[in-house]
Amino acid sequence: MTPDLQRRRFALFVLFFIPGVSISSWVTRTPAIRDRIGASIAEMGIVLLGISVGSMTGILLAGFLVSKYGTKSVALLGTALIPTGLLVMGGGVAMESMSIVALGLCFFGLGTGLGEIAINIDGALVEQLSQTSFMHFLHGCFSFGTICGAVAGFALTAARLPVEWHLSLVAVLTMPAIAYFIRFIPGKSAGQPSAGDGQDMQAREDPFLKDARLYLIGLIILAVALAEGAANDWLPILMVDEHGFSKTAGSLVFLIFACAMTLGRFSGGYFLDRFGRTNVIRASAILGAVGLSLVILSNNPVLAGAAVILWGLGASLGFPVAISAAGSSGPNSGGRVKLVTIGGYIAFLAGPPFLGLLGENYGLRTAMLVVLTFLLLAVVAAGAVRPRSTARQSRR
Repeated sequence: MTPDLQRRRFALFVLFFIPGVSISSWVTRTPAIRDRIGASIAEMGIVLLGISVGSMTGILLAGFLVSKYGTKSVALLGTALIPTGLLVMGGGVAMESMSIVALGLCFFGLGTGLGEIAINIDGALVEQLSQTSFMHFLHGCFSFGTICGAVAGFALTAARLPVEWHLSLVAVLTMPAIAYFIRFIPGKSAGQPSAGDGQDMQAREDPFLKDARLYLIGLIILAVALAEGAANDWLPILMVDEHGFSKTAGSLVFLIFACAMTLGRFSGGYFLDRFGRTNVIRASAILGAVGLSLVILSNNPVLAGAAVILWGLGASLGFPVAISAAGSSGPNSGGRVKLVTIGGYIAFLAGPPFLGLLGENYGLRTAMLVVLTFLLLAVVAAGAVRPRSTARQSRR
């Protein structure tokens, strides 16, 4: 592996670590944010629509912008919007304004939609160039970021630091890192096939929109992204409101979830090499379903809190493994990755507000049955991630 490719890999790790830190910073403070702005569960769901509007805009624009300007420019724009969103959110909390908090979440979602899709596309290309497993490590850095953010959130919640100071501090610390590491991502033309390259012609002619396997892979991504997003936005509140935890203990439960996610992603390479994509996806979805079932059905707070370990392990590998499967499923790697990630980020960022609206009427535990249903569908669809050559041989 060349030094330039090594620096590029590390830069992608950092650029995925930053959204993880940022999202867990405000997730661990959601009970305090809700109280400061005086929001009910339904109103909190409406506030979270800000992140959905932003993410939908980013997702819809990401493919066009990456095609026109390259992954570097889009990743820079997206990741820069994330700390901007944190600053606006902090201002909204200080002013006790639901609308300003929602605006900050809109900036945050726009940055996430643009930045993470661009980074995923670049990561899939790096995986192909290096001929080594990369995507689960990349997403592991996001999860490691959530651990760091959750530890800080737990400590600062216990120390009673105001939310606005907490979010502003995270924004100020992450901005210089973005400015430094983005320079190691090559510009639009670097690492891309030339206009007359046969591979490029094959990619343009690849009818990937007609590939049924891609839609099943997209269903898997949607399920695990919904499972992760539901925890990111609602787990502390779920534990406080439904299981009687304190705000600090609710933050600690989210930290446990983040640790389980990170463990699953960093250890995933061993299980993928030993058991293959299909078995890993199927086992992960089953683990997640069992853990989520215990959170929903158990009236024992200790058992419910411990069950998030299974929830986190189950949600950890589906997204990166499915992206790898999509990227290697045909010649148009970028187009295939864009297609499946759209569904994932829709679920990750638009699903939680919908769960909030259900939770207001039926309770958050009941709302989580939607997530459980999708995880069970992922168990059924797991065969779609089988490598194409293996899939063909199995049909002969």
